[in-house]
Amino acid sequence: MSLRRRSITNPPTVFLINRPLTCVSSTAPEHRQPEQSQPSWHQQNQPKPLDQSFLNWVTSILSNKSLDSSKCTDILTHLTPHQFDSLLFDIRFNVNPKTVLNFFHFASDSCGYRFTVRSYCLLIRLLLFSKFVAPARLLLIRLIDWKLPVLFNDPKNRHLEIATALAEMNLGSELALSVQTFDLLIHVYCTQFKNLGFEDVVDVFRLLATKGMFPSLNTCNFLLSSLVKANELQKSYEVFDIICRGVSPDVYLFSTAINAFCKGGKVEDAMGLFLKMEQMGISPNVVTYNNIIHGLCKNGDIDEAFRLKEKMIKSGVNPSLITYSVLINGLMKFEKVDEANCVLKEMSGRGFVPNEVVYNTVIGGYCKMGNVNRALKVRDAMVSNGFIPNSVTLSSLIQGYCKINQMDEAQMLLEEMLSCGLTINPAAFTCVIKWLCNNSRFYTALRFIREMLLRNLKPNDGLLITLVGGLCKEGKPSEAVDLWFRLVEKGYAPNIVMSNALIHGLCEAGNMPEAVRLLKEMLERGFQLDRITYNTLISGCFKEGKVKEGFKLREEMMKRGIQPDTFTYNLLIHGLCNVGKMDEAVMLWNECKKNHLVPDVYTYGVMIHGYCKNGKIEAGKVLFDELLMKNMEPNYVLYNTLIRAYCRNGNTVEAFRLRDDMRSRGIPPTPATYCSLIHGLCNVGNTDDAKQLINEMRKEGLMPDVICYTALIGGYCKLGQMDKVGNVLQDMTLYNINPNKITYTVMIDGYCKSGNVKKAATLFAEMVDKGIIPDIVTYNALTNGFCKDGKVEEGFKICDQMSHDGVEIDEITYTTLIHGWQQRSTVANQE
Repeated sequence: MSLRRRSITNPPTVFLINRPLTCVSSTAPEHRQPEQSQPSWHQQNQPKPLDQSFLNWVTSILSNKSLDSSKCTDILTHLTPHQFDSLLFDIRFNVNPKTVLNFFHFASDSCGYRFTVRSYCLLIRLLLFSKFVAPARLLLIRLIDWKLPVLFNDPKNRHLEIATALAEMNLGSELALSVQTFDLLIHVYCTQFKNLGFEDVVDVFRLLATKGMFPSLNTCNFLLSSLVKANELQKSYEVFDIICRGVSPDVYLFSTAINAFCKGGKVEDAMGLFLKMEQMGISPNVVTYNNIIHGLCKNGDIDEAFRLKEKMIKSGVNPSLITYSVLINGLMKFEKVDEANCVLKEMSGRGFVPNEVVYNTVIGGYCKMGNVNRALKVRDAMVSNGFIPNSVTLSSLIQGYCKINQMDEAQMLLEEMLSCGLTINPAAFTCVIKWLCNNSRFYTALRFIREMLLRNLKPNDGLLITLVGGLCKEGKPSEAVDLWFRLVEKGYAPNIVMSNALIHGLCEAGNMPEAVRLLKEMLERGFQLDRITYNTLISGCFKEGKVKEGFKLREEMMKRGIQPDTFTYNLLIHGLCNVGKMDEAVMLWNECKKNHLVPDVYTYGVMIHGYCKNGKIEAGKVLFDELLMKNMEPNYVLYNTLIRAYCRNGNTVEAFRLRDDMRSRGIPPTPATYCSLIHGLCNVGNTDDAKQLINEMRKEGLMPDVICYTALIGGYCKLGQMDKVGNVLQDMTLYNINPNKITYTVMIDGYCKSGNVKKAATLFAEMVDKGIIPDIVTYNALTNGFCKDGKVEEGFKICDQMSHDGVEIDEITYTTLIHGWQQRSTVANQE
């Protein structure tokens, strides 16, 4: 199709541009054209620039071997870009391409002249026609990249505009040149612009195909191969389909397409292509067979892969080392070790020596099966055949050791790889680091994480979460924070889960200032915070008794558009209840309901606990009844809270009623339930029933702990039944339950009050011998016993021991000693 826009015999009327075209450079000399060089049309008052005289003059300039730049400005001054486009098309057979290229450079670089897309495309064709491929390629690259002053109608779709312009020049007599042009266009997009994706080149290829135009078969192969290598599989399927409509495919095209379908898991389609190429009389080569055998093995169809290998041999195509490597890999993947060894023997029989890939495949297969000993034997064979185990080999061995839990060997091998500077894949790092974290070896795990970062490997998010939590628990929060900043600096922005885990770890470790600093850092870096972040910080504040700071955080989260949830309110209410601010807690409870948040069982539990803690048991019971009326399921925590409160208040009847109620609802009493009941019974002097409860616990499969026994001992001590205390101690010994500091303190106080200070002193000595450090209450109990027994000097000795042991003497100690001294003085005076 001829696209000549202007006819030489019938030139259009072209008007002079009023403003002469000037060069961009301010230092350029003023252009003066010699009189002799001016054509006849230039001397007329009303010249017609596109008459034959003008055409001949421009042709003479652009056909010379060198460009006379002094004449260029006159040409540009009298022509619009579209007029020049028409002129160049008309004289294209009579110009020197290099001179025209220099003219374009001068016009665009020095004068800022904007040529049309077609003008540039025409110049590219002229250069290709004259075998100037490199300049043509560079010009096309600059045109695509919009590094030239050019008149694009639609800059966003300039790739289609360029392709259209080239396609419209596809003249019958210049068909070979058109194919060469299309080849260059496709190659440039696939090589120079592949980092931008393959969207544009597929668009261009599609557009050419709709016009019935195709590049050469080699270029079609190159395009398809580029798409497959870039994993642009969907695009490769479409391009192959388009190619087959206009070009007769060869074995290379079919092989590439089969590889694409296998790579995308479409093995049936690949087999269909394989059969089609045979029907078309195209014999598959070794690459074709290898591609489809690889696809079958990857898909788990090993038997079909071997059938195809036999067909390959019968067809006269000899298997290659790759063929055997693929088959061995497929067999090892499914743990078919014997068959893999048979293939190895067959391979050796055909004269193939296993290479690193084959050895690593076998070693990797054995390691995945956990058969490290066999893997090590293959490694030794590999070395004896002159191959040095590489990072793939050693990484496989590390994962093998991890699989059989020989983690010390795995760690040693990882250390060896690090010292040798070998490349280590993330999986090898991950399995060792995971084991270290599971065994609380967080500092060593941190060292390996740092090694990963040095190698620009992003650690697994799950590992990071475990690691930062572990470091905080081990009292190394600064290392956890340092890791967080290193990840940020590396561009591996920690996700919100890891950041929250770090903040939680800092709060649990009592390092609130560092947690708040991290919060500010996250905000400054534009990290998205969530409700968990704020809830964690609020919880940390309340654990340290910082109620005001907790409420300030609540206000801040609301300002950032994060609305408190039920969990937030639970934390706030719990914080207020802990400091006895029940009125404010009730206000917050009502606010929670007002904001359409339904209080959950935990919310009720917090409020009930708050009421009970502050002596308002009946108010707590009202909430408990409200919970039942709403058909909410109470838990053992709620029951234990009320039972403990009633027992402390001496109302054991109501406590037992609640115990029976929880049983009727299918909630079994816990050791804490029984401890509260035993304590309650002992408080009211009912030690027999308390003892019976301990027996009842055992019948229900619950083991009474030291708290239960201590409560019972306390009951006997209150009643002065010290003989029964010994029985309880024997019972504890029978069940391997050791008395704790509170147990000894209760017994010491009991014996002192019953007048047996000697026994109390013996228990005190026993307690110290067992490494149980007495507290102020223990010391005061014994001091009081000595003073009441008139042994004030012993009381003072205890006081001296307190000072020696670093126990601060309190008001009770002083009062006891003074009272004892006064009592002794009174007795002495009476005597």
